[in-house]
Amino acid sequence: MSKVKVAILGSGNIGTDLMYKILKRPNQMELCLVAGIDADSDGLARARDAGIATSADSIEAVLESGAQIVFDATSARAHKANAPRMAEKNQFAIDLTPAAIGPYVVPPVNGAEHLQQKNVNLISCGAQASIPLIYAASRVMEVEYAELITATASKSVGPGTRANLDEFSETTSMAIKEVGDVKVGRALPVVNPAEPPINMTNSVYLVPTADEVDLAAITASVEQMIASVQEYVPGYRLTADPVIDHRDTPWGKKPVVVLLNQIEGAGDYLPTYAGNLDIITAAAWRVANAYATGLQA
Repeated sequence: MSKVKVAILGSGNIGTDLMYKILKRPNQMELCLVAGIDADSDGLARARDAGIATSADSIEAVLESGAQIVFDATSARAHKANAPRMAEKNQFAIDLTPAAIGPYVVPPVNGAEHLQQKNVNLISCGAQASIPLIYAASRVMEVEYAELITATASKSVGPGTRANLDEFSETTSMAIKEVGDVKVGRALPVVNPAEPPINMTNSVYLVPTADEVDLAAITASVEQMIASVQEYVPGYRLTADPVIDHRDTPWGKKPVVVLLNQIEGAGDYLPTYAGNLDIITAAAWRVANAYATGLQA
């Protein structure tokens, strides 16, 4: 059975890492094109070296590629212009920008719910890292407020991502609320210039509605979710057991649940400190492979 043709739009850090994920992992996809805007970019050079067709004609080349699935790894602004044109071509768009045109998708939480759509949004690296943990906690307790502080190595953050930081905060905050199933969500990105570069780290703070929480139930739910994410991102882990920190909050004295997470990347493109690439490109691979499998059923 022939594989489903897919194309990558955007040849920066995220697009290039995604290319290696598709080429290295068993899947139902045939990568037929990597397109960007700079013919001399490292991403397009690497694609050519790998024997993949490339183009610097960006969306125009993608629309004529015959791809049934398109990964958009450009920017939120670009995706808003690209999305209706891909829809006209009946291409399934997997949006790796915070444009949030389609429904939010986080594979271990709602990955199978929106495969009938023609545009799905993977939100951000921080959202893919934190929402599984937030949802794992919220399914065993009601959460009033969830806050994410996500730190990534400066060397792993390309110009497209830097240009999207405002959209990152807004879209990630909304997705934390909607997909994480909490009343209020907030996301704060930090681009860390430390040398040597740090692994992606995520600190999650959850304020429960109740004045008491069951830490054992939260821990069990979180550990189960960690195992689910590790199926596609092996370097995803907690750096400490979940803890409760009793503190004053706008909702009174509360037992705030603290979850600390780190991601070691696979090193497919950038070194292993770039776990922020792995968490979103692996999620994109997983969603696309499920969609491609459905097309072949």
